Amino acid sequence: MAPHPDGSNRVFVCNQQGKIWLAMVPEVNGGSTFTQSLLIDESDPFLDLSDQVQFATEMGLMSMAFHPNFTTNGRFFVAYNCDKFQQPGCEGRCSCNTDVNCDPSKVTSLQETSPCQFHIVVSEFTTNGTTASSKLSWKGRVNSVEVRRIFTMGLPFEAYHAGQILFGPDDGFLYFMIGDASHDNDPYNFAQNKKSLLGKILRLDIDIIPSEEEISRLGLWGNYSIPKDNPYTTTDKELGPEIWAMGFSNPWRCSFDSERASVFICGDIGKNQYEEIDVIKKGGNYGWRVYEGPDPVHLPYAPGGYTPPSSITPIFPVAGYGHDSVDTKKGPASIMAGYIYRSATDPCLYGWYIYSDLYNYAIWAAIETAKNSDNFKSFSVAFGCAHDSPMQCGFKPGVHKVPDLGVAAPSRCGYPCSKEKYSNLTKMPSSGTSDLVPSFVSLMVFVFLLIS
Repeated sequence: MAPHPDGSNRVFVCNQQGKIWLAMVPEVNGGSTFTQSLLIDESDPFLDLSDQVQFATEMGLMSMAFHPNFTTNGRFFVAYNCDKFQQPGCEGRCSCNTDVNCDPSKVTSLQETSPCQFHIVVSEFTTNGTTASSKLSWKGRVNSVEVRRIFTMGLPFEAYHAGQILFGPDDGFLYFMIGDASHDNDPYNFAQNKKSLLGKILRLDIDIIPSEEEISRLGLWGNYSIPKDNPYTTTDKELGPEIWAMGFSNPWRCSFDSERASVFICGDIGKNQYEEIDVIKKGGNYGWRVYEGPDPVHLPYAPGGYTPPSSITPIFPVAGYGHDSVDTKKGPASIMAGYIYRSATDPCLYGWYIYSDLYNYAIWAAIETAKNSDNFKSFSVAFGCAHDSPMQCGFKPGVHKVPDLGVAAPSRCGYPCSKEKYSNLTKMPSSGTSDLVPSFVSLMVFVFLLIS
């Protein structure tokens, strides 16, 4: 889901199969209704790329992002996966190559599919009629033909390729999160290989179209330019020119703080031990696969070699959780990074970073102990669903808007707040019951029930 850049109550909703819809978030009537339906016409998608998108497990339409000047130029971007044997036009260089000490013939022995059969793509599209409107119909106003192929890369393995894109609020550059695309534990050490773009966060200039000479000289993967202050240009000539930060397993998801645009936070899905939250810095190395979270990694098999711990200066996570702290019987631990809350609706939540786990019904809240310190303390947020809740906690997929009914006292659940205020609840849950939920859980504006 992505809010419309015009500031209206319209949002764009994507599914993994390749369709994007324009929807409207209903107004809340004085807090009297707990949940209301998202207004969406599923028969009339904003854009349908399902014939170009490979949908399977971790693959599909992964993200969309709007140009900073979308309301005037109508430019938007979509990241997705494709199969070169199934979708025409799905072709690009293989990221397993001699430049990064990877032999595609050896990769074949580790999986059933061909190496670089699947690709990750970023495409540009355009539309008109971008100003605020109550209409949901976009027929005839979207150019469904790709304007420009920004980026294409063949993936050595099927999993852990991430795929989020977003624009920096201050610099206007496109940030592109790519996982290590590994079969298991990044055997080719892509995340620590400075020439590989796997296991990295990229920073691209999509407003300046490069010359053929520049594409060839820098070995670019598409039609974009390199920002002049990327680490390659300013601090580390060994890095690939696109790289902003490195050492990631599978960054999922990332966001800029809406109040302090320099604060860039990502979640990184771990392999066997730890799920982490990272504050992203220019040129930072976040440790994988030398470290998983704060712990050293010991691999029995690594055809891509090892990176000695003494050779890097890792930036360790500011928050996270070990796999032993969640019930993996419900599913493997998989972090879902979120946002720093900056609404005035709940003063007790203001400035807290909210994140969760995909499978384990777990939510955490983290707060920076001092501004710009990068030191966070985090709390596990226990919650449950009342038997008469109109929004069921189960496996039925859906998107819900959750207005503030005002849980009475966060401090009773161990979350102190000097601005705490009691609501006009007609029925106050007794202390110790599962129905008592900290107010900042009920105030998350959108709750995604993505488990299907």
